Amino acid sequence: MYMISVEKSFEAAHFLRGYRGKCEKIHGHRFKVVARLRSEKLDGNGMAYDFTALKKQLAGVLDKYDHSNLNEVAPFNKINPSSENLARTIYGKLKPQFKGEVKLDSVEVWEGPESCALYRPG
Repeated sequence: MYMISVEKSFEAAHFLRGYRGKCEKIHGHRFKVVARLRSEKLDGNGMAYDFTALKKQLAGVLDKYDHSNLNEVAPFNKINPSSENLARTIYGKLKPQFKGEVKLDSVEVWEGPESCALYRPG
């Protein structure tokens, strides 16, 4: 099994509805997102997947979140923009782009250097 990953960052504000503590107030993060793919095979170039293509696909999903208030961007206008919900939502938007041998394994969202959430279905 081969695993590859890329990461991309974006800046955004958010607050957690119904939370008691500092995070109930609007605040910002430099979110780092790591997307991981898995494949049993390599292509003719000896690659599981092209890093450049994966970076573009991830950027395409994240662009709408960059420099936004996540609480105003669907689906986070209805659900809390927690790192867990961000990871699951980003996973859901990336997954349909991978068919055949290459599968999306997981998405990790980091709020800072010490805190992250990982979403992997099942």
